[in-house]
Amino acid sequence: MYTKEFEIRWSDVDANRHVRNSAYIDFMSHTRMSFFMENGFGQRRLASMNLGPVALYEHMYYFKEIFPGNPVKVSLQLKGISENGKFFEFLHNFYDSEGKNVARCEMLGAWIDLQTRKLTNLPADLFAYLEGMDKTVDFKILTKEDTRKFGQIPKNL
Repeated sequence: MYTKEFEIRWSDVDANRHVRNSAYIDFMSHTRMSFFMENGFGQRRLASMNLGPVALYEHMYYFKEIFPGNPVKVSLQLKGISENGKFFEFLHNFYDSEGKNVARCEMLGAWIDLQTRKLTNLPADLFAYLEGMDKTVDFKILTKEDTRKFGQIPKNL
């Protein structure tokens, strides 16, 4: 399983002196992009494909506070992918310096064509690569219903 370790910086802490919620999002995003860069799908390659990842939602579950002074490890696993690769779901777990699971996040994302600004299917080589990632025990093929289960677009938009 892919993990990335982070030092807790002063800027990662909120007024309660624990890691602020938006820092968790930053750590996850950095973990995902590090994974892609280390495996040949960095920003240059994605830009050459006019392709970018977008987050549709991130559901965080906090179990225990994280404080400065000890590193945190963030894992990355594939929880789901649509048949055409347009949608993906990642699972991130956060572990303290003793290896205790202190937080978890389920993230649903999609791929956007950076020229048309519309969601797009993945090129075959990137799709094959994602399929080869470490998967969760509850991995599934995502359907359109999976991408719509938590909300509706307001009617006035």
